[in-house]
Amino acid sequence: MMKNCKMIMNKHMPVIAMIFTQFIYAAMFLLSKAAISSGMKPSVFVAYRQALAALVLAPFAYYVDRTRSHHRLSIYLLIKIFIVCSFGMTLSLNLHYAALNYISANFATAITNMTPAWVFIIAVLSRTLHEVYLSMIENLEIREKHGWAKILGSVLSISGAMVFTFYKGPHLYYGSNNKAHNPIAKSYSKEEWIKGSLLLIGGNLTWSIWLVMQAPILKEYPAKLRLTTLQCGLSFLVSAVYGAIKERDISSWKLGWNINLLSVGIVASAINYSMQVWVVDKKGPVFTAIFSPLALVLTALLSAILFHESLYWGSVLGGAMLVAGLYAFLWGKNREAQLGAQKQMNPSKKEEAHLESIITSKPTNDSGSSQSPDN
Repeated sequence: MMKNCKMIMNKHMPVIAMIFTQFIYAAMFLLSKAAISSGMKPSVFVAYRQALAALVLAPFAYYVDRTRSHHRLSIYLLIKIFIVCSFGMTLSLNLHYAALNYISANFATAITNMTPAWVFIIAVLSRTLHEVYLSMIENLEIREKHGWAKILGSVLSISGAMVFTFYKGPHLYYGSNNKAHNPIAKSYSKEEWIKGSLLLIGGNLTWSIWLVMQAPILKEYPAKLRLTTLQCGLSFLVSAVYGAIKERDISSWKLGWNINLLSVGIVASAINYSMQVWVVDKKGPVFTAIFSPLALVLTALLSAILFHESLYWGSVLGGAMLVAGLYAFLWGKNREAQLGAQKQMNPSKKEEAHLESIITSKPTNDSGSSQSPDN
């Protein structure tokens, strides 16, 4: 019984981990928005967040990955990791948090749902350009049902995100614009929405590249926690230099006891980065990205509960489409895994059948060959 439970947990652990990360991301968007709305500069916020994440992860990385010390970090690999984390972490986070000055947390989460589409495209292009990483990149398999399930699931999830964003419908819950009840309430101009959207799209693109690049890097350096800690540390160095250039006023760097920053830095960065790297290693980058739409639904619910923001029936419809798309994608992935396991078993059975046919047909061939001279 315990063995069966353990097997079931191991099988579904990547799904559980990704659902948990989306809960954290939903809280992260709201807490980050509150921190930046209170006056903290985005570049300063990113630098402190990455520093805290690296400090929290470092002792765990040393303890957990100490048996993998034989994996050497070459200069070439270090440069590769530095470039990847500079774009995928530092640039992505700075673009994300700069965008929060111009758009709401709900809309920011909605645009983040472009991540599965970006990852899917980048993964397929990466497969074409780098055949050496075929096993790590997503397979389309459009001739199979599970291939279509993954494609349609991705499309349905993104469509649900669009419905969630652009179709409000009747009110389901009336929120409050009172600053005392809603610290993130703010009205935005059309220009601000456009600027914020473009910044966030750029952040999503660089983040998607980071997700896809984790798979080949993990092949060269499989110590997952050490890799995550190293990336957070390098990202902090780049963020600190960029922040020092952008925010020269020393008062902008005064931290104090900012519980929002501590929450985001420790939980979102440290735990989420680690879990995502682990899931990418187990299931691939597209599997990791397809869960992003869940954060949209969770952000809307949490903002309604915690910050008294309005909730609409359009959100319910979009959320239902998101869940249906996610379910279709996961069914396709599960079916793909089952067929893969069957294919691994079938070759041995085919070999046995082939040998058996040779053995049974050999006497017939011999008799045929012995009769031919008489004829």
